[in-house]
Amino acid sequence: MRSVIFRTFAPFITALMVLFSIFVLLRGHNEPGGGFIGGLVGASALAIYGISAGVGPARRALKAHPMSIAAFGLLLAALSGVLSLFTGQAFMTSQWAAIEVFGVTVDLSTPMFFDIGVYLVVVGAIGSIALALEERESD
Repeated sequence: MRSVIFRTFAPFITALMVLFSIFVLLRGHNEPGGGFIGGLVGASALAIYGISAGVGPARRALKAHPMSIAAFGLLLAALSGVLSLFTGQAFMTSQWAAIEVFGVTVDLSTPMFFDIGVYLVVVGAIGSIALALEERESD
């Protein structure tokens, strides 16, 4: 499966898939998509890169262990729900804030951070499984 054509185009395909997964993640609050679907696309990009370049380069490209990414995502998702407890509301009640960055108002919400957490959990867990399966196959 490691043909010259596949090895040549896989990094470009991977970059496009990661960009698309972030688009699906950020689009998911108001339209179809979200953290889970975006995470699946991102994990697929990691798997494609792992197949084309090998497991070692794919792990080095991540800069962190996939399960560490999943753990951070789980922490982020849980913290986005805990914020509502400090305001006296029920767990996972949406909280909104507007901050100004370089003169531009940016709306932040806990559902967005929850979706980012889900995205990281899915990328980390499915990416870890995919890399482990590719590692086992190459042995």
